[in-house]
Amino acid sequence: MKAEAMGDAAFEYMLDFIKVGMTEIQVAEEIERVLRAMGAEGLSFDTIAVSGVNSNQPHGVPSDKKIQEGDFLTMDLGALYKGYCGDMTRTVAIGYATDEMKKIYDIVLRSQLAGLAAVKEGVLCRDVDKASRNIIDEAGYGEYYIHGTGHGVGIQVHEAPTLNARSEEILKENQAVTVEPGIYLPDKFGVRIEDLAIVTKFGIINCTRSEKELIIL
Repeated sequence: MKAEAMGDAAFEYMLDFIKVGMTEIQVAEEIERVLRAMGAEGLSFDTIAVSGVNSNQPHGVPSDKKIQEGDFLTMDLGALYKGYCGDMTRTVAIGYATDEMKKIYDIVLRSQLAGLAAVKEGVLCRDVDKASRNIIDEAGYGEYYIHGTGHGVGIQVHEAPTLNARSEEILKENQAVTVEPGIYLPDKFGVRIEDLAIVTKFGIINCTRSEKELIIL
C-alpha cells in the first residue's frame, strides 16, 4: 500500500531529524511536511508525537514539551493517498533506555507479534485481541493496556472490523487491519507499536516495513 510506504519512509527520515530539545509539535509538523512532500494528498489523522510522561496518553496531542534524553517518543502517523489511509506507530528511545523501558518495550513487541500471527481469514477479531492481550496480561501489565488491539483501515482510518475483546466480527480476506497493542504506565511513559496488515487465507501481508526492535537515537 503506497500510503503505508510513505509512512515508512517518513519514519526513516525522522530517525535522522529528531534531536534532543525539539518540541513534540516540531516533530509532528516535520512528519506532516515530509508526508506531503512525498505526494500525500493529506493526512489520515492528526499526527501524534508524544514524549516522556506524555507518551502514556494513547491519543496524546503534541505539545511544546521538549524531547529529553531518557524519553520514549511515540509517533503515530498516516498518509492519505488516492483516497486510502495509512496508519503506523513506532516508539523510539532518546539517548538511552532504562531497564524498565527496555522491559516494557519487549513485552509490547512480543504482544504485537503475537497479534499479527493470529490474523488470518476466518479468525474472530476478539481472538486476535486475546492473542495480543495474553502476552501483556501474563507479564503483569494487563491493567495498563487500555484500548483495543486494532481496527480496519480503508477510505477512513477507522473502519470495520474492530479488534477488541468484545468483537463478534470475523476477519475476511483482503481486509486491511491494524495490530497496535500498548502499555501506558501512569506518571512514567507509554509504548505502542502498530503495523497495518492485509488479511489473507494464509495469514497476513504486512504493509508496514519499519524496524520494530527498540531504536535508541
